[in-house]
Amino acid sequence: MRVVLIHGVATDSRVWAATIAALGPAVEVHAPDRPQSGDMDTEIAALAPLCEGAFAVGVSGGATLGLEMAARGVGFAGALLHEPAAGSLAPGLLDDVARAFRSEGVAGFGRTLYGPSWTTDLTAAAHETVAGEFAMFRGFEPRPVGPLADRITLTVGQHSPPARHRSVRDLGAALGLEWRVLAGTGHAAHLEAPDRLARWVRRRSGADLGSYCLPPFP
Repeated sequence: MRVVLIHGVATDSRVWAATIAALGPAVEVHAPDRPQSGDMDTEIAALAPLCEGAFAVGVSGGATLGLEMAARGVGFAGALLHEPAAGSLAPGLLDDVARAFRSEGVAGFGRTLYGPSWTTDLTAAAHETVAGEFAMFRGFEPRPVGPLADRITLTVGQHSPPARHRSVRDLGAALGLEWRVLAGTGHAAHLEAPDRLARWVRRRSGADLGSYCLPPFP
């Protein structure tokens, strides 16, 4: 099973280093550097060919892109999407991030969104790049994902604030998606709990069994 790791705003493929190591050499892993164009069509066009037939994993903006690809009919084998944007289902969800970005730029954005495990070494994005991406994700509105719904699991970090838990719960209810709590982490699951995230990905993708399956979560 091919696994594709999709990064969010103010990060790039380096954010997945610990997760890739935890997944191990037996798993075919791709962690592309997105264009970070601020244009949804451009981002989807870059990711869709790689994600077709693969197991997609996204955190934050990467999870949001996973939802949008599903809505556009990209044929995932499965997807694990951690704390995507929820549009009008969760108004104000990113207001604190917006305030930090206005006052402290990229450093404030990343620290507020991802927490202390994020550092400026995890991104080369300029202020303008982050601004464009942030606007794109704040304008996102979730849409039905059709027959792919039974292949997608949403997750929320155990230590994430109540607003995040509500957003994932409401998004799951609106789109008919399974959702679960990922223990031992907050928003930045790939930085805070890469071993646990990798274990979930291996189980959900069927990597441990050599074929795709959907065993129950712990």
